[in-house]
Amino acid sequence: MLSSVKTVERERARKLRREEGCSVKELAALLGVSRSSVSLWVRDIELTEEQRECLRRRMGGRIDGSRANAVIARERRTAAQAAGRARAERGELLHAAGCMLFWAEGSRSRNRIEFVNSDPAMVRFFLRFLRSCYEVTDSRVTVTCNLFADHEARQREVEDFWLSTLALPRTQLRKSTINRYSKYSQKKRRNKLPYGTCRVAVCDTALVQNLYGVIQEYGGFEREEWLM
Repeated sequence: MLSSVKTVERERARKLRREEGCSVKELAALLGVSRSSVSLWVRDIELTEEQRECLRRRMGGRIDGSRANAVIARERRTAAQAAGRARAERGELLHAAGCMLFWAEGSRSRNRIEFVNSDPAMVRFFLRFLRSCYEVTDSRVTVTCNLFADHEARQREVEDFWLSTLALPRTQLRKSTINRYSKYSQKKRRNKLPYGTCRVAVCDTALVQNLYGVIQEYGGFEREEWLM
């Protein structure tokens, strides 16, 4: 539960956000609290177009409209991270496991989730996590197979294996890549990965940032560059 002091700060933050269109950064500085706390408090309050224009004017002409839009987009990413932090407090086992797996094995960017592995059970579990915890539909998932030279003759078989494992239609398959062995590794690496590796990807800025918020909450740290 929030302390009485935090409750007052929260209500003041919401009032200023709603009535004056203050940015998360402005509210954090004014109230002397962290941006993540402010984002959590005001994440459901969207700025109106008029308030966004006022925010641009408050920037004093030092930045152009595209930069102001970037600031607003950053606020949305911050709000998504705050929502993730709140989600972490529920203590859901599948959710926690999926987020930790993404932290350990996922490829991180601002707006795209990518997960690559050679273990069918692990890739299937990660997709189960996205489907169950974030209602990610099949149409939003893309699959790319990364093959080695010894897979080339059975490329269709490998692709079908991953699609079957993930219960996805072939429409979600993207062009496979084939890695050629160097002359130094041909005898050593052949047949080590019978189905190569599989990459699943979902483009969704809010989802990515939500996961970043969860990871930071579980890990007890803040990573500013994940908002960049």
